Amino acid sequence: MKVLSFLPLLLRGPFMRPAWLSSTLIGATALELVVLAGHVLIYPSGLTPERRPPTPRPAPDAGRGQESGTGEDTGPGAGLDAGAGPDEEYGDGHNAGRDRITRSADATALPTAGDDRPPVVLLHGFIDNRSVFVLLRRSLARHGWHHLESLNYSPLTCDIRTAAELLDRHVEEICARTGRREVDIVGHSLGGLIARYYVQRLGGDRRVRTLVTLGTPHGGTAAVPLAGAHPIVRQMRSGSDLIEELRRPAPGCRTRFVSFWSELDRVILPVETACVDHPDLDAVNVRVTGIGHLALPVHPAVASAIRQALESDGSAVGAPGAAHVA
Repeated sequence: MKVLSFLPLLLRGPFMRPAWLSSTLIGATALELVVLAGHVLIYPSGLTPERRPPTPRPAPDAGRGQESGTGEDTGPGAGLDAGAGPDEEYGDGHNAGRDRITRSADATALPTAGDDRPPVVLLHGFIDNRSVFVLLRRSLARHGWHHLESLNYSPLTCDIRTAAELLDRHVEEICARTGRREVDIVGHSLGGLIARYYVQRLGGDRRVRTLVTLGTPHGGTAAVPLAGAHPIVRQMRSGSDLIEELRRPAPGCRTRFVSFWSELDRVILPVETACVDHPDLDAVNVRVTGIGHLALPVHPAVASAIRQALESDGSAVGAPGAAHVA
């Protein structure tokens, strides 16, 4: 496990740190308010997902040719249709929201043939929806990611384990639909914890190549004590059964973890609990300065570092200045 710090050397001196921290905290707080106001405006756009068009199926004649042993080429769609398609596997009830996680309206359902990058799944935080990733999606699409999906899970979801099981189903459906064996996941806050549970405890490491988390309480958080009445908030507390379960051995886990944490995050307390600290996990913890919890999924410097993490083995994220936010 590596811990990467992007604080400039100039700011490491003991005489400049208090003044810098004070001015940066003011700037970060102002940015958080701006981000919050903007997110309130676009939040309704992420509430109702659009139904995905049905998966294309091969022509009946092509399928009969293969069965009769004529050697006719059934086309690339035939291989994808050989297994149960998403509608066959889950039925209409699944797509209607029975699982409490829904595919986003702006899922980029493009073919991935010829693209070495696996699909990217974006998973939002507590009491949020896919609209939080509008800017990150745009950044990834502009830089060549052709298959992006945002998944909404219901604010009524009361158990991280259940949400992780539903994420498992959706990842399997994405792989079946795209013909890809793996996906990458970017999770903000609670979304990262749901994805980590899926990877570490439900065997999701067979499907997830890289898991990027943004301000995720990997070690639990002491913030928002009055919200402890909600079951999921209790699961995110330090020392909860779920947090302790994630401390158990995970030998052979194949997923790479890249965790972004901010020293000015007021949702994750203490802030270091947003780091992945596990001896069995291949993890890089990236320290981001100058922004708070809400800005992590929208800031362009963080988006740039996320792109580096998805394109590399994680080490390139540590290049000087790669994710520094002043």
